Amino acid sequence: MKTFALRVENLEKYFPPAATGWRALLHPMMQLTVPALRGISFELEKGGVLAVVGANGAGKSTLLRILTTLLLPTQGRAQVCGFDVAAEPAKVRSQIGYHTGNDGCFYARLSGRENLNLFATLNNLSRAETARRISELTDLFGLGPLLDQQVRTLSTGNIHRLGLARAMLHRPSLLLLDEPTRSLDPLAAAEFRRFLQQRIVGEHGTTVLFASHTLAEVEQLAGWVAVLDHGRLLGCDTPERLRAASGGATLEQSLENMTHRAARETQ
Repeated sequence: MKTFALRVENLEKYFPPAATGWRALLHPMMQLTVPALRGISFELEKGGVLAVVGANGAGKSTLLRILTTLLLPTQGRAQVCGFDVAAEPAKVRSQIGYHTGNDGCFYARLSGRENLNLFATLNNLSRAETARRISELTDLFGLGPLLDQQVRTLSTGNIHRLGLARAMLHRPSLLLLDEPTRSLDPLAAAEFRRFLQQRIVGEHGTTVLFASHTLAEVEQLAGWVAVLDHGRLLGCDTPERLRAASGGATLEQSLENMTHRAARETQ
């Protein structure tokens, strides 16, 4: 029997239109007319890796912010490990780890260890559990002596490792990544992808959902791909089946075919 880490059912998110001047004063009363997500549905099994792809404005970041309880959906629902993101946000947050490619949420003058201790306290971990988890994550992420250096002295790649350690302090069931290699150079990005694939997914079996613009990264890491276009879900399947269904020789061609077909259908 399949066990799902994530279920998304008819999820919709609308925002008020942008307003200036006196219209901005009416913002709370303005009708929600700008669609970010339009009734999307998909599931992700425990231990799976799903990539969310699409152009800028497709709805990727909005989806991640709903899954992290930072935004409420307008309609529909999402469940993380059986907990509803709108009705049970505290339980959802206990199940997820969140890391972004431009993560600037560390205290730069504190060491990596001091930062991890702080975030462990915010996650209600005991001192003994915190020490045990930091030791485990230090070995897992190869932080070693870097952990006792000020964060402002670390390279971007090492800050990424520290960010992943922070996201996994409380043993999350689901790891959410928003363009995790966006600010990395090609060598650091390749190292990060290998690390994620071999250690986080391969050795620890962590369920991962990530948004990315890099299709080579998607093909390397993802077992499933969800294609978003202007808030609509055009497809959610394995890369191989998406290519076969859309008639594309490559994943890039397949995504182009899907978006062009969707554009014709909406005209």
